[in-house]
Parts: sequence; structure tokens; C-alpha cells
Amino acid sequence: MAALTRRYVVMSLATEASFDRRDPDGVFVLKPWKDPAALRALRTYRDNCFPELGRDIDAWIGTIEAGPTVRGDIGRRNEQHLRAAATRKRPTSKVRAGRRKKPVKKRRR
Repeated sequence: MAALTRRYVVMSLATEASFDRRDPDGVFVLKPWKDPAALRALRTYRDNCFPELGRDIDAWIGTIEAGPTVRGDIGRRNEQHLRAAATRKRPTSKVRAGRRKKPVKKRRR
């Protein structure tokens, strides 16, 4: 996990103060072992970051999934909404990759 530990510093919050949205260096901590929505966000991050970090995050996800299911208060609340979202299906495009739709020509009046 060299890329993960070299790139990020993980620490406990020193205060219970709320998150300051105006602070560009402020942190927002997700706990993927306690919150299924955070684990989903971590998977998305893994899929969109540089390969070495992605492999480290994938190993971390494997460790989380191999362990017991632990839920915090937010995790329990989010879990219900993730299940609901999983049952809803979004329509998918029928257009094949690499093929473009023909532009629709406007009729003149």
C-alpha cells in the first residue's frame, strides 16, 4: 500500500466541529468499513485513479469485505437507501460504442 500511505495522511479529528465547506483544504472523512455508501465511493475512486493507487485501494476493499459487517449510525441509515437504489434500474443506451447517432435534420418551414 505504498501509494495509499504515501499520498494520504489518515488521522483522527481533533474536534467535533462541523465541516467548513469554504475551506479548500478541509477534510471529509468516509469510513468504508462502517458505511456501505463510503465503500461504494471508494470503489468509484479506485476505478478512476492512477493504477498503483487503484491496486492499493482494491487490496484495502478486499480486507474490508473479508471482515465482519460493522455499521455505524450513518452506515445503517445509508444502507437502506443503497438497497433501494440497487433495485431501481436506469435505462441504458442502445447505441454501440464507437458508433454515432446520425444527426437529426431540422425541417425548414
